[in-house]
Amino acid sequence: MKNNAIKKDEREYTKMGMSATQARFLCLTARKSNVEFEGQQINQQRTTLSNESANYYSELCNMRVPTPPSVDDYTKVTYTFNDGAMTNTITSMIARGNGQYSISYMKQWQDDYAIVPAASSLVAKTGVNYSIGATTLRKINAEYATTEPTEEQVTAFRDANQNDEYIKTLDADAVKSLLKEEAYYVQLLKLNPTSAAKGTEGWYVRYVKDQTTGAYKPYFYSAKECVNTDNEYGENSGYYNVSCFSLGSATQTEQVFDKIARVEKDTSGRYVSIVIYPTQEDFNNETNGEVYPLTTNTITDEEAYKDAMNQYEFEQAQYDKKIQDINAQLEIVQQQDKKLELNLKQLDTEENAINTEMEAVKKVIQKNVESSFKTFNA
Repeated sequence: MKNNAIKKDEREYTKMGMSATQARFLCLTARKSNVEFEGQQINQQRTTLSNESANYYSELCNMRVPTPPSVDDYTKVTYTFNDGAMTNTITSMIARGNGQYSISYMKQWQDDYAIVPAASSLVAKTGVNYSIGATTLRKINAEYATTEPTEEQVTAFRDANQNDEYIKTLDADAVKSLLKEEAYYVQLLKLNPTSAAKGTEGWYVRYVKDQTTGAYKPYFYSAKECVNTDNEYGENSGYYNVSCFSLGSATQTEQVFDKIARVEKDTSGRYVSIVIYPTQEDFNNETNGEVYPLTTNTITDEEAYKDAMNQYEFEQAQYDKKIQDINAQLEIVQQQDKKLELNLKQLDTEENAINTEMEAVKKVIQKNVESSFKTFNA
């Protein structure tokens, strides 16, 4: 087929003149160079796309796959023992050799007379007095923490508060005890970090009757906040939102460090009991040791585990989105490469056609040259 096409082209170009044939050959040569250049450009573009694709695949390979948190990482085993009304949790256990351990533990107990926050109250100011509803607040005299109230002071206190429903229920001895209790309450308020910050100018108190038990419960109000400098209801309204504290039940803790102890294990290696000694000599002589059974507890930090799981889900969502974005970019690159490949095939077809035609023109030129030499030789 190719030879037939060349012969056909030869017949066509034979009819043409020498100059026209050479001009056609030059035109075909220029077109072939242009096609080759276009092919080089396409190959260069495909090489660029190939590098871009390789970079995307490399990025995929180097991406860190998020790992879900293990609940075991947020779970720990603790040992506790009971000492009377207290639960003690061992926080450190260091082996010292010869069966001796240095232990530290956290004491924990329930304090039914602790300072606890209560709902803030709307306090009204009338002259120099502060009140809640019909009850006038009374400033606590903290000096009775170190001094005993005299009979005259007790009498003066009762006379000054004879309209107080709670005070009216108390005799002289009960009033004396009340004054010392309130001074003690002030000390408790000073020990509580939250109330201490609000009680730098002292405390007001009122007693509220429990309708179920009939007992009166004290409520303490920050004297510092009973001023009109921070009045959210208007500077001259006479009402103030004041922080309040009361007596309630709260968990108290105390850390104990470096106690001398001996720990007993069962056949599986689990700690089952502990003996605590007052002194090193007691440990050496095995005397005066207090034996406590140990309870094994498995504690999981649910909040920390939840936070870790939320972080994992966030990272997984980012990972999935990144994978989708890269795959989308790879698809675009592949489509561009297919288009360039098709263009390259078209150029190859065109170049083959040009080569075929150039072969025919070259033969015509050769025949014309041979004819010219025969003419001159004749």
